[in-house]
Amino acid sequence: MLLPAKAEVARALRRYRAWERVMLASPHDRTVRVTFEDSGYTLCVLMGKRCAREAAEAAERYLRTTLVSYLREQDGRPRSRRSARRAPPSERRSTAPSP
Repeated sequence: MLLPAKAEVARALRRYRAWERVMLASPHDRTVRVTFEDSGYTLCVLMGKRCAREAAEAAERYLRTTLVSYLREQDGRPRSRRSARRAPPSERRSTAPSP
């Protein structure tokens, strides 16, 4: 999985939040709304999310965590090292009947 540089994510998130404030201050301004939606779309592409709000939350998590912990949270459940390892072939048990 490729992830963007943290500096790029931080820049896109700052831009999104700034346009969000402007859009909330003047919601009927079409130019402001379009620019806000464009910044949200950019964040969605960077973070691999369909919703700008989810992308902003993912960007915030990504920026405050290490790469390993961010990737572990992606599926919603942290994985321990122990559960990620498989047993060596000598310890695996077959369910097939013995001959």
